[in-house]
Amino acid sequence: MDINRVAGLFDYPGRLVTIKPIGSGNVNDTYLAVFRTHFSEHLGIIQRINRHVFKNPSWIIENMRVITDHVHRRLEREADGADRIWQLPRLVPLRKGGDFHLDEAGDYWRAMTVIASAKAHDCAQGPEHAFEAGSVLGQFHRLLSDLDLSRLRDTLPGFHVTPLYMKAYDAARQKPEAALRLRASAEAARLERFIEDRRPFTEVLESALRGKEISVRPIHGDPKVNNIMIDDLTGKGTSIVDLDTVKPGLIHYDFGDALRSICNPVGEEVQDLAGVHFDLHLCEAFVKGYMAYAQDFLTPGDRRYLYDSIRLISFELGLRFFQDYLVGDVYFKVRYPEHNLHRARVQLRLCESIETRESAIRKTLGQC
Repeated sequence: MDINRVAGLFDYPGRLVTIKPIGSGNVNDTYLAVFRTHFSEHLGIIQRINRHVFKNPSWIIENMRVITDHVHRRLEREADGADRIWQLPRLVPLRKGGDFHLDEAGDYWRAMTVIASAKAHDCAQGPEHAFEAGSVLGQFHRLLSDLDLSRLRDTLPGFHVTPLYMKAYDAARQKPEAALRLRASAEAARLERFIEDRRPFTEVLESALRGKEISVRPIHGDPKVNNIMIDDLTGKGTSIVDLDTVKPGLIHYDFGDALRSICNPVGEEVQDLAGVHFDLHLCEAFVKGYMAYAQDFLTPGDRRYLYDSIRLISFELGLRFFQDYLVGDVYFKVRYPEHNLHRARVQLRLCESIETRESAIRKTLGQC
């Protein structure tokens, strides 16, 4: 695979100067490309979609086209009354037409614009940052709240359906390599007990959906803090990126996932678990930002399950990391042998912290 040749297929202005891998994503291979003309410079994102995770890569690209076209139209209509320039990346087509390149190996490549003069952070930088992150997610949900769901593909069936992860986890535990890892590690055995104690709770959101207390809407699917862009010049939130997981789902998983990410001040990859906790001040700031944009489309049923979503998503991600560790790290990229085990420890410690702060979190949610 010649990455320079692939980058040159997409319709960026100018000539490719350099291209290099960027990011710490767990799934796709992502590159930053620089193109120059005699009078300008343009940045681009070139990405190879992971076919082992996304079984229909063309659907990922189709969904991105649908949601970005919809959001950009709304942003243009509302621009005069907005307090900032809200942004969302768009697809860059091939020079010969089409939204993706299919190479000789069967890999799908797509290209996107870059949200420039803005950056994301791996950890919350304080309450102001948390407020802006909440504003970005609330605005994203609001802008998509009138999108016809039939236009979106379900690119990841079962994604963010916690009971299905529990079933997959149960199947994984029956495999010989999982049994070996559980016997070899006291910490793995401890996490297994932690998960088992919370098994009944995994149904909470799906039960509410079956009971029609909440409903399916467009979701981002992965709104963690390092997917939320903050403007370098104004300090305001400007965009959410990494749109691969946009699909029909429960916005509760988005809400909980964002808070899971933002309210753990030490981040997901910290080695010392002593600092892992759910920060109530960051939670309050995020919720205020989110509600400023989302309050009009949230129903009483939606609000009833917001705390549960925060607790559940931390548990779910810990469960997924732990399952991947047990079966030999086949989903998430790892940098060392017990990386997924440690990731699971962080998330389940955070889940425990959320549980101890339940009354305070519910009070915050009730005030906003």
